[in-house]
Amino acid sequence: MNRITATLTLLALLPFTIGSTVANAQRTDHEADVVIYGPTSAAIAAAVQVKRMGKTVIVVGPDKHLGGLSAGGLGWTDSGNKDVIGGISREVYQRIRKIYDQPATWKWQKPGEYKRYRAGDDAQWTFEPHLAEQVFEDLVREYKIPVMRDEWLNRAPGKGVAKKDGRITSITTLSGKTYHGKVFIDATYEGDLLAAAGVSFTVGREANAQYGETLNGVQIRNARKHQFTEPVDPYVIPGDPKSGLLPGIHSGSPGVQGETDNRLQAYNYRVCLTRVPENRVPFPKPAGYDPKQYELLLRVLQGGSRHIKGKFDMLPNLKTDTNNNGSFSTDNIGMNYDYPEASYDRRREILKEHETYQKGYFYFLANDPRVPDDVRTWMSEWGLAKDEFPDTGHWPHQIYVREARRMVSDLVVSERHLTGKEPTPRPVGMGSYNMDSHNTQRYLDAKGQVRNEGDVQINPGGPYPVDYGSLVPKKSECENLLVPVSVSCTHIAFGSIRMEPVFMILGQSAATAACLAIDAGQAVQDVPFEKLEQRLLADKQVLRFAGKRNVVVGIGSLKGITRDDAQLASKKGWIYSKSKSPFIEYGYRHDGNAQKGQLSATFSVKLPKSGSYEVRMYYTADPNRATNVPVTIQHARGEAKVLVNQRKAPAAKGGYHVLGAYNFKAGPSTTVTIGNQDTDGYVIIDCIEWLPKP
Repeated sequence: MNRITATLTLLALLPFTIGSTVANAQRTDHEADVVIYGPTSAAIAAAVQVKRMGKTVIVVGPDKHLGGLSAGGLGWTDSGNKDVIGGISREVYQRIRKIYDQPATWKWQKPGEYKRYRAGDDAQWTFEPHLAEQVFEDLVREYKIPVMRDEWLNRAPGKGVAKKDGRITSITTLSGKTYHGKVFIDATYEGDLLAAAGVSFTVGREANAQYGETLNGVQIRNARKHQFTEPVDPYVIPGDPKSGLLPGIHSGSPGVQGETDNRLQAYNYRVCLTRVPENRVPFPKPAGYDPKQYELLLRVLQGGSRHIKGKFDMLPNLKTDTNNNGSFSTDNIGMNYDYPEASYDRRREILKEHETYQKGYFYFLANDPRVPDDVRTWMSEWGLAKDEFPDTGHWPHQIYVREARRMVSDLVVSERHLTGKEPTPRPVGMGSYNMDSHNTQRYLDAKGQVRNEGDVQINPGGPYPVDYGSLVPKKSECENLLVPVSVSCTHIAFGSIRMEPVFMILGQSAATAACLAIDAGQAVQDVPFEKLEQRLLADKQVLRFAGKRNVVVGIGSLKGITRDDAQLASKKGWIYSKSKSPFIEYGYRHDGNAQKGQLSATFSVKLPKSGSYEVRMYYTADPNRATNVPVTIQHARGEAKVLVNQRKAPAAKGGYHVLGAYNFKAGPSTTVTIGNQDTDGYVIIDCIEWLPKP
């Protein structure tokens, strides 16, 4: 299946568009050259491409709405580098732009008041959900694409997918309708068709060792963002472990850093909110609302945090795409583990639980008298947008399935492909977003403090190609199936690929390969890449990036105890940059070659045991850097002062400069401080590492 609508009591279907086989609604058998299951954004892009190549197509799926999450609340497009978005994917955003170019579109705001509607842009990357859905409906109507809605694949073994000689011949839905095709495309977020067809897949996080990665598996050290920044009591009765843990916290081990597990990054609904009184619906109190679910959040707020105000990303017409932010937010952490392979009924339960949790989250913040007054007043100003999602109570009809099944084929795209350490010989599209995983669990650490685990946000270094091999199953498993969404890749690679523009790019490429395979009577695995590449380029797909990529080093690959510039207690005055690599994690900071003698950065750690440690300093060298950067190392016998020439590249193979080896005591904080007193160029701060000496 694809996305299941959260509100299950609704009976009304959207009217079929022109060409949506209204006349054939009673037929039980349908046939097309290409059958696409799951009407996501990738599916519509694929269907348009099939029609452009002169073939017939049917889109089948359980949804009543087209476009997946693009029309379901994700209006703040995770686009990355927009120069690598081409073909039909870019056309979608160009069509949205043309709608906003019409003055009548701006009902609640003047176009000049919205900063992301800029003169000269050919596309609009932030948008209201209903306008994205309008674009997908327009495409279906213009290309006369049959769409069979509310049709759920029969996932019972041997019932929903018929195969012969290694090829799918038809799929059957729970209503009894059968769809015959020459090639099939699984465009669902869940990978339901590929699984029913007997294609290999995986769920969860691989160990780093499996594919030579650094950011996969359990991520305790990397989970620094969206984290608890101050201690908060985790027990139902504060201070009393016997009273039990608050909801959402588990008492078990988080697992071993970098090792495999079956946990999934959290899901949420990307909710469209507004402050415009005439267009605002107050947050509803959901059935089953339990304020105890938010006790941990309450304690965080009472401790002074105001993280809940983050990620209200503004869309046109004074609306938002509201996303997760901070330690306790709209992500329903740990409640989706069984979703990918669950039955339809069980998925409905999971979706209902997520809806109740998130509606309750907003209701709690806006109404509970224990919430600090400033927070409650602020949240009460917001509400659901009245002119969005009218048939589902103004609540998104799509949940953000950030990750479910992932196909396992002969080629598995990994972190190494995204960072350029492994080649991509058959590019069929490009991604560029951060390798991004949301948190997967909430637990107690060894000190009894609440922690989130799983968050990773690491730039792969720039745009990267996605190989055709990730779209096709093993030939021995199926010769006529393409998978542009649940692609063959690792958890951390999928964290970057899983963006809506990329899904549309890969949908178009999959459809192109499907048509070429039909023309030649070939298995999809045997389509000559030269022909595929030629057609993709002719259709304005971007397959290679001419610009310069950064080299990004994940902090998880460093073996010592580390502190990155992002972890500094104070970064005041230091300027963030990632213009020159290599750098650790998110980038680095510099002093702007100004405020000499006024800036310093202190990297502080508590070492686990006494002994000798080699202290390493990471920075990017350049002719504009200072030759005399003062560094002070605090150690067991006092302190050492070192001058570092940052115009000179670090001599060590790992890209670090050795500040020296010193004895340290366990327990008390030890520090390395970098200043800019009397320096003769830019001073760079990035990462300090303490490596135990044998």
